[in-house]
Amino acid sequence: MAELADRGATWGSALSVNAFAAIRSIGFEPVGQVFGAAGYPLIATAAVSCPRTATPSLVPGASARVTGWSGSAARIAQALYDGYRTAIDRMTGECSDLGGHGIVGATLQVTETPGDSFTAATVAFKVIGTAVRAQGCPPLARPFTTELSGPDFAKLLMDGWVPAGIALGISVAGLHDNLVTTSSGPWGTGNAEVPTYTDLMTYVRHDARSRLEQTVRALGADGAVMSAMTLHVRSDECRAHPGRTDHFAEAVITGTAVARFARRRKAAPAPRLAVLSLDPNDAKPVR
Repeated sequence: MAELADRGATWGSALSVNAFAAIRSIGFEPVGQVFGAAGYPLIATAAVSCPRTATPSLVPGASARVTGWSGSAARIAQALYDGYRTAIDRMTGECSDLGGHGIVGATLQVTETPGDSFTAATVAFKVIGTAVRAQGCPPLARPFTTELSGPDFAKLLMDGWVPAGIALGISVAGLHDNLVTTSSGPWGTGNAEVPTYTDLMTYVRHDARSRLEQTVRALGADGAVMSAMTLHVRSDECRAHPGRTDHFAEAVITGTAVARFARRRKAAPAPRLAVLSLDPNDAKPVR
């Protein structure tokens, strides 16, 4: 397929006119639209055991213990990470087949499809982007990926930065209702905050950011620019303790890891502004 691109074969893209013009302005050209997908049974990303049965970890400064990346929470987090990563890797493989150096404008989407009497419920991970190639450059061992648009990608390179890859930070934590949580809820205190539920959401957000930083370091990048951060909380009937409830919080942060390759260019001096005096005998340029 790379040979077809070299011979001037037609290509498709997910770029807008502005994005197309932006990548062309910095020496890149699109070589084709690329796609990656992965499907999992929904049970893979659903709680299957009470989080109370797993080893808890203490949230810094929190008043309750929640479970992060252990037991049922670990299975949910790992399934989410595997789904995202598999879809991205497959998209990257298509980029390599087209002879591209990287992918811009990648969009990630997760869709849950309920089951029926004939099919099982599934969760689908999909990612689509545009493969691009730098004119006159040899192939890369692994193409870069970024969620940045064409204009933002161009701005990044012009400022001395290069995308290293899509970075993910995923965390899932679970909390089993007990006498502490239920007694501090609306039945005991009215319409008031339940600290343990707040701790649950605070924990996953903090943990997801930490895992994002680990991904950035693993990619050899200096930092990351964020594109999306989602936080979902759901409640399931506890399978280990009938009549009780398990709460799960899921945080997903996506962004582009970036590395510096050149120092920022010095800004050009401001142009001179000529101002003429109304007095014809005293006309002088003013800087």
